[in-house]
Amino acid sequence: CKQPAFCFLVFFFFFLLAGTDVVIVKNGRRICGTGGCLANAPLHQNKSYFEFKIQSTGIWGIGVATQKANLNQIPLGRDVHSLVMRNDGALYYNNEEKNRLPANNLPQEGDVVGVTYDHVELNVYLNGKNMHCPASGIRGTVYPVVYVDDSAILDCQFSEFYHTPPPGFEKILFEQQIF
Repeated sequence: CKQPAFCFLVFFFFFLLAGTDVVIVKNGRRICGTGGCLANAPLHQNKSYFEFKIQSTGIWGIGVATQKANLNQIPLGRDVHSLVMRNDGALYYNNEEKNRLPANNLPQEGDVVGVTYDHVELNVYLNGKNMHCPASGIRGTVYPVVYVDDSAILDCQFSEFYHTPPPGFEKILFEQQIF
């Protein structure tokens, strides 16, 4: 992933905003470089699910953020604009560790990390297994977010998941207007 930084908006669910040194490839599904990306659809429905597959380890984080999150300043989770799980298994919001994965369950290369969000609580799933590691605190309209650094490469899945979403959770829906 040694290409010039670029970002594009497509009609389907991909990324709306990206840090200046982040690279988005594979039809908007793979993130590498340095910085964060914010998805182009907010989490409007009650129970959302999305996944990230770790293609290469390094420094990374996944979760939810508002459009006010600074995608060039990583790690995220340092202010009220993002709630993320970092590569060390810690979940951060407003520079406070809210929870942590067990040390023997840290995501590795090839693992799939699922995220559920119900407008109150974010939960993490590792290879389809609930890690029982909830975190909360973020307010307002939020979007899926991911950041990478130090050679990390992550692939996003917003549909056609590797693992079945937990009961009641579903892929992110676009807001539709009916005239």
